[in-house]
Amino acid sequence: MGRKLIIILGPTAVGKTDFGIETALGCGSPVISCDSRQIYKEMSIGTAVPDASRLAAVRHYFIQTESVRTLYTAGDYERDALALIGRLFSEGHDTLVMVGGSMLYMDAVCNGLDEMPDTPPALRAELTSRLEKEGLASLTEELLSIDPAAGGMIALDNPRRVLRALELCISTGKPYSSFRSGRVRKRDFEIEKIGLSRPRKLLYERIDRRVLDMMDAGLLDEVRSLRQYRHLPALNTVGYRELFDFLDGRISLDEAVSLIQQNSRHYAKRQLTWWRRDKSVRWLEL
Repeated sequence: MGRKLIIILGPTAVGKTDFGIETALGCGSPVISCDSRQIYKEMSIGTAVPDASRLAAVRHYFIQTESVRTLYTAGDYERDALALIGRLFSEGHDTLVMVGGSMLYMDAVCNGLDEMPDTPPALRAELTSRLEKEGLASLTEELLSIDPAAGGMIALDNPRRVLRALELCISTGKPYSSFRSGRVRKRDFEIEKIGLSRPRKLLYERIDRRVLDMMDAGLLDEVRSLRQYRHLPALNTVGYRELFDFLDGRISLDEAVSLIQQNSRHYAKRQLTWWRRDKSVRWLEL
C-alpha cells in the first residue's frame, strides 16, 4: 500500500479538531497539527488549542512546542513536518493525518517553499522598529515602490510577510518577486485533502460563539500576560491585537470582542477563498 498524508483543512471554527481526531483514530495515526499559532506555548485560549481530553485521545505533534520569543517560519515548519512525516512512515504508518487551517504552512508541506537568502538581524530589528513607529502602511508603500509584483504574491495586511519581503529587497538589492520560482516540489507520498465547510450563516454563528467562549475561558488574562511580547510576529494575531487595543484604552471591551468576531469571520473568508482555488480539495459539508 502506498504512503498517504490525509490533510483535514477548513476555515476557523468549522470543526476540524474533532473531525481530525476521529479520522486519525480510524487510520491509527497521530494528529500532525498544521496551525501557525497553536504551535506557541504561551497562546492557548486565543488559538483554540485542543483541550486535555482531545489531546489525550490521540498523539498530537506541533502543539505548543515553540515559544513566542522564537521566530518560527513556514520554512521551519516545512523542514520539521517533512522530517516527522518521514520518520512516522518509516515506523510503519501507511496513512498519516494532518489537521489545520494555516494556508502557508500547508502549502509548504504540499508544494515546498522557495529558498530565501538570510538577511542581517540588524535590518530585521530596524524594520520591526519602523513597523511599530510608522505602521504597516509605510512599509507596504515602500515594498510596492521597490517591487510592485510583490503585491500579488503576499498578503499585504500581514505585517510579518511585508516585513520579510521588504528586508529581502533591501538586503539583496533584488525584488522579492525574483526569489519566487513557483516550482512545486514532488513529495514521495500521496496527498489527499479533505476540506470541511458549513453553511456560511452557521459558520459565522460558530465563530461568534467561540469568541465569547474564549472570553469566558480567560482570553483577556492570557493577552494581558503577553503584553511584553506584543511586538513579536506571533502576537499579531486575531484575538490578541484587538485586546491589546483595549488594554491600551483605544477601544472598549465590547468593541474589542465585536472586532475579534468580525476579524475572525474575515479570516475564515480568506481561508475559503484560498482553498477554493485548489481543485485537489474534496469538500465535505458538516
